[in-house]
Amino acid sequence: MAAVKGIKEKVHLPLYDSVSIRPKEQLNKILSSNVLRFFLDVTGKTKLQTNMQASSLLPHWNTYEARAMRVVISDLAAQFPETPIVNLPAVRVVDIDGQPVELTSPLTSPPTTTTTILNLTLGNFVELRRRIEVLDTRALLLSPGDIRALSTATNTATNTVSADPQLIDGQFAELDRGKIEALRKLLADAGAVIPPSEQLFANGFGGVIGKFIYNTVTTFFVGEKIMIQVPTWFFPAGAGPYSEDGKVTTHGYPNPQATFRFAEPVMVDAQQNFRVEIEVPESDVLRELQKLYGPLFIWVILDGFMTRDVQ
Repeated sequence: MAAVKGIKEKVHLPLYDSVSIRPKEQLNKILSSNVLRFFLDVTGKTKLQTNMQASSLLPHWNTYEARAMRVVISDLAAQFPETPIVNLPAVRVVDIDGQPVELTSPLTSPPTTTTTILNLTLGNFVELRRRIEVLDTRALLLSPGDIRALSTATNTATNTVSADPQLIDGQFAELDRGKIEALRKLLADAGAVIPPSEQLFANGFGGVIGKFIYNTVTTFFVGEKIMIQVPTWFFPAGAGPYSEDGKVTTHGYPNPQATFRFAEPVMVDAQQNFRVEIEVPESDVLRELQKLYGPLFIWVILDGFMTRDVQ
C-alpha cells in the first residue's frame, strides 16, 4: 500500500535484535572477540531473533524515539554434544551397603571387584555431577539399569551396542567424586569442552544470567556517538519467567515497567545508523563465557515510538 504524503503516525513499537546459539553449540561460535553486537547484522534471522528489516537502519524515512532499553537472557536448559565418547575404567563394584563384591557374570579369571562403564559423553558427566551434588552423598551407586540408561542416547546416535556392564541385580557401580573427576579429565583429553560451573548446575544464585550481567558492559551508539555506557545489570529484562523460591534466577521482575528508562528520549533520525554492543572486558571471564552451551538467546530491546508514513 502506498504511503500518504505529508501525514505521519506515531506508534509504540519496540525494536529488538538478538544473538543466539543452537543446542549443543558453544557461545564461542558468535563470541569470537570480546564484543557482541546487536542491530548490526540481521540477515537470515527469524522474527524470534529480530524485527529489524535492515542492519542498523530504520525502514524508509522513519524516525525513532527510544524511551527505554532492556537486556533479556534466556533461561533454557543446556544441551551437550554426544561426542566424544569415552570409557571409564576401574569402577568399584559394591553391594547396597557399599561393600566390595566380586563379579560373577560373566565369570572372570581371576575374579575382579571393578568394572568399566562404556560409552560415556559430556552429557553423562554433567548428569552425574549434578546428581552427586544434589544428593550431597559420598558416592553414587549405579545399578545395571542405570548404567544402560546413561548410554542410551549415545548408542542411538552411533548405532553401537552397549556392552554388558557385568553387573547383576544387587550389584552397583560406585562412582565417587574422584571417579566423576576422572571422567571429566578423560572427556577433556578426548577434546570435549567442559562447561563452566554456572552451567553444570541448575538455576539459582550465581547462574549463567548473573555471570553475564555482572561481567559485561553495554553501550548504545547512535551514529558513532555513545548515548549510554554502563554495566549490563543497569538494564533489567522486565520479562521472562519469575520465581521467589530461590531456585530460579531471572534478570529483573517480569514487568515491562521494571526496566531502565532514559531520562530524556534518545532520538534516531531517518537513515541514521545505530547499534548496541555488549563487551566482556576481562579475558578470564570471556574464556568462561565462550564455553557456554546452547540453546541460548540474548536479546536487546529498544522500547519507544516510531514515527512513520501513514499507509
